[in-house]
Amino acid sequence: QLRLEESGGGLVQAGGSLRLSCSSRVNLNRYRLGWFRQAPGKEREFVAAISRTGPHTAYADSVKGRFTISRDNTKNSCSLQMNNLKPEDTGVYYCAAQRTVSSDDVPSSASRYDSWGQGTQVTVSS
Repeated sequence: QLRLEESGGGLVQAGGSLRLSCSSRVNLNRYRLGWFRQAPGKEREFVAAISRTGPHTAYADSVKGRFTISRDNTKNSCSLQMNNLKPEDTGVYYCAAQRTVSSDDVPSSASRYDSWGQGTQVTVSS
């Protein structure tokens, strides 16, 4: 399994922005990548995903138009730009990866990823 490390979480007021990063020491160009989040007392939910080669993305309806996922395979990293944050965006955000030969797969199910980071806390105050 791949070792992933998230960074960039923090406390922000509603309407603010944060940029999360996910990095690895391994070249990520053979992996599809995703972001998930888990709020207290709730199950982990899909946020966004990006295909192995980058052009294909998918978003949860709750974040469409506010969040943008991107990747830089030359830097072994993936980012999640979060704008217009809302209190309901609060939670621990996890980066996930799955090695794949597909160039356009962007699954939203957590079961389609087998490597996970430790998570970074995002708190949005009202």
